[in-house]
Amino acid sequence: MVRAVLTDEMAEMPLKLVHATRGKTMRAEPVARRYETGRVHHAGSFPELEDQMCSYDGEGKSPDRMDALVWALTELFGKKRAQPKVRAL
Repeated sequence: MVRAVLTDEMAEMPLKLVHATRGKTMRAEPVARRYETGRVHHAGSFPELEDQMCSYDGEGKSPDRMDALVWALTELFGKKRAQPKVRAL
């Protein structure tokens, strides 16, 4: 249903449906670290999202905007990258 609603509005929009395989706290941890280190910031005002981010304690159903933010930033930042290595010549 989600795919149908979104593609009806914009058929050429890239869409990736996701399904959680880890707990929400574990999923959000890398995103929270990026905020703490200044690697993520908001351009504009998002009061509803910011309220959710400040008030959610990790229990119960996760707020919609914050959950979407975690999925989006996870996709944008990609998977964990391998550590750089020094190669011998």
